[in-house]
This record gives sequence, structure tokens and C-alpha cells, in this order.
Amino acid sequence: MTPRSAAAFSVHVFTACGAACALLALIAAVAADWTAMFVSLGAALIIDAVDGTLARRLRVAEVLPRWSGDALDLVVDILTYVFVPAYGITASGLLPRAVALPLGLVIVVTGALYFADRRMKTPDHYFRGFPALWNVAAFYLFVLKPAPWLAALMIAALAALSFAPFPFIHPMRVPRWRVVNLAALALWASLALWAVLRGLDPPPPVKAALAALAIYFCVAGFWRTAD
Repeated sequence: MTPRSAAAFSVHVFTACGAACALLALIAAVAADWTAMFVSLGAALIIDAVDGTLARRLRVAEVLPRWSGDALDLVVDILTYVFVPAYGITASGLLPRAVALPLGLVIVVTGALYFADRRMKTPDHYFRGFPALWNVAAFYLFVLKPAPWLAALMIAALAALSFAPFPFIHPMRVPRWRVVNLAALALWASLALWAVLRGLDPPPPVKAALAALAIYFCVAGFWRTAD
């Protein structure tokens, strides 16, 4: 193996480490250690945020055509964005007991369908519909702790919005307002880390700021056609 191919393969190994994070998160969730679950899911989120840039810089698809980075990324994403968060939401007690399991099943089914959609992204790098960010949705449920019936309605609404034809911003890939979006993402990451370090119970101003940032990311996509 040449140094170039070894460097390229190391990117695939790095991406696959997201699956290891998923296993650690699941073990923590089974033990009801929700803080540890989100630490592991956060590590997976960081990996997913940077592996694409590394892959493009090292021309991984060109150097190692045998290995599909897209397929690997989807496998890891379905674990860390959908499956483990679905378990956490289902087992957390944050939903009414009668609908917790059905809604967990809805999450994994709609999430799997979303990642199978060849048109999940627009040519200018927006997502179509709610992009199955169930790890983030779970984080908000654990931090904000809405009433169980409201949490159930939120889950049902997000699952339905997975198939709605509205643009959802990808803050790291969309060129429009990139500086603003990256700044908002950095602020969100800092506040989310603070929340995790506080055992998912940060002070009210942090909760309010996290809620405001969630609203921003949800509506930012609509500015795509606002010219």
C-alpha cells in the first residue's frame, strides 16, 4: 500500500470510528447514562462533520475506488443519527408509555427511508425535508424536557416533515450566508457542550439560546428562495 492510499484508507477508518461511537452510545443508553450517550453521539457528529472534507482533500474516491465512502457514511449515519437516538427516545420515559415504542419504530422506519432517498439533497447542498437529525431532536427532548404529549407530537411532526418538500440548510456546505451559518453552528456546539457537561440540565438562558438556534436552522432554508 502506497503512502497515498494509506492516507486515503485512514479516512475510511476515521469514518468507521463513528460506528464505534454508536456502540458506545448504545451501551450508555441501555444503562440509562444519557450524558454518556450524548458524549458518544457528539463524537460521532464531529467525525461526520470533518471526514467529508478530509476525503475530498485526499481524493479518497479516486485513490481507493474499491471502497465506497458514501455507503460507509450512510451506514454510520443510520446508526448515529437514527437508530441509537431512537432507542434513547423510546427508553427515556420522555414520551407517553403507550406511544413510546410506536414512535420509536416510526423514527427508524422514516429515517431509513430518508437515507435511501437519492434526492435527499438539492444540487446546492440543502436537505429536502427534515434530514433525520434524530440525535439532535433527542438532545433537545432531553434538555428541554417538554410535556410527554408535546414531545410525542414533536416526534410525529418531524417524522412527517422528513418527506415534506422544504429546504433545510446544511450549515457546512451551503454557500449562502456561510459565515453566519458557521458562526451559529459554532455557538450551538458550544452551548450543547455546556448542556452535556451540566448533565443535560443547563441554566434557562442556555436552553433559550439553544431553542433560538434550533428555530434559526429550521427557517434558514426558506431564505434559499427569498431573493
